[in-house]
Amino acid sequence: MIRFIIVCIIVGGFLILSIPLLIIEWIIGKFAPRAKDISSLRIVQGVFNLCLLAAGTKLTVIGEENVPREEAVLYIGNHRSFFDILVTYTRCHNTTGYIAKKEMLKIPLLNFWMMYLHCLFLDRHNIKEGLKTILKGIEELKNGISMCIFPEGTRGEGETEVDMLPFHEGSFKLATKANCPIVPMALSNTAEIFEAHFPKIRPCHVILEYGKPIIPSALSKDDARHIGTYTQNIIKEMLQKNASAVKN
Repeated sequence: MIRFIIVCIIVGGFLILSIPLLIIEWIIGKFAPRAKDISSLRIVQGVFNLCLLAAGTKLTVIGEENVPREEAVLYIGNHRSFFDILVTYTRCHNTTGYIAKKEMLKIPLLNFWMMYLHCLFLDRHNIKEGLKTILKGIEELKNGISMCIFPEGTRGEGETEVDMLPFHEGSFKLATKANCPIVPMALSNTAEIFEAHFPKIRPCHVILEYGKPIIPSALSKDDARHIGTYTQNIIKEMLQKNASAVKN
């Protein structure tokens, strides 16, 4: 329970004390948008790394060399924990926006940092508004901003991590319309940080593996038609491979 309290203090303290930083970042963005993007990214990454340290999380990263450095990509991952965002965001080399549920807009101060980081807010119950969010994401990708989405739509609660919810095929329009690579991410054991024993946070070993980039235009017609299933199967293979290693 102590770790939970410490993480809450870190996050809450940062949000309150970062008000001057938000103003400074806004001013920087008026004159040097790119510099603001990178500085905001590094600030948030620092806070997330501190949270993972406080949680006692041991992180092993595999296949990071598979992530293209010179172009925007669409990250696709499985989703079982709030900590998935912290774990993956600390590894982003360049500006990356996450697709989040629109309810996150209601959280004061955090919503500003998310907007600074090019995060987009999806209304899962309004098809028209959801389409606008996807179109905005496509625009961001074309402008060189990577995007990340967890296409299950919500945190999975299956018996094992391999038991994922179906991937929403519409999520992949971000990549097919922007003509950018898809980078599959397999997150193993993240639910053991928090969700498996809520409200306690416990030290554990987490594995984040990046698969080889998927080029939508290079897929067969059948794989392209079912690109969500195709990508999910790649992630499933990585999760199965890491199932035993994550316990060490």
